[in-house]
Amino acid sequence: RATKIPKMVKEGDKVPNVTFKTRVRIPVESENPFDWADKTSDDYFKGKRVVLFALPGAFTPTCSSTHLPGYEAKYEEMKALGIDEIYCLSVNDAFVMRQWGLKQGLEEDKTPGANGFMKVKLIPDGACLFTRGMGMSCTWEKERGFGERSWRYSAVINDGVIEKLFIEGGAVTQDSGPDPFEVSDADTMMKYLTENKK
Repeated sequence: RATKIPKMVKEGDKVPNVTFKTRVRIPVESENPFDWADKTSDDYFKGKRVVLFALPGAFTPTCSSTHLPGYEAKYEEMKALGIDEIYCLSVNDAFVMRQWGLKQGLEEDKTPGANGFMKVKLIPDGACLFTRGMGMSCTWEKERGFGERSWRYSAVINDGVIEKLFIEGGAVTQDSGPDPFEVSDADTMMKYLTENKK
């Protein structure tokens, strides 16, 4: 059955209100010291001015070589420009997102109750609920054998409202040949934040 994808969001819109299935650290000695925890859009976005960047998949080349590392490297600089947190979102489950973060060399937050890493926080949109709600859902079936994923974009979200939106190619392209990476990068975001410091 085909899923109807909402219209793509625009600046001034509220982000979709969804529940993310995440894993939080618990105080036990084991190979998997985590338990399930539901986190909502409000948990991530309410009362904060944050940067969100979304990408097609953990472990994929551009996402791993440039997109995530760029934001990780600029984390402190962005926070100094009036940003409370930086999130990376992908349509992958919590297990994959954690292993990708570890593989990327991100420093894990080992505090009980913690939900990821010390700098850029990884959001698992495993069921694609947020991505669909943003109107950013796409497939790369013929090109890459991917199922439903997120188009590449970045945003500044202020108290749950989209302040600024950078969408690769200006719009979602289904089963795109190229995977453009020109406007959702950390340097473009830094330029915007510098010019719009709160």
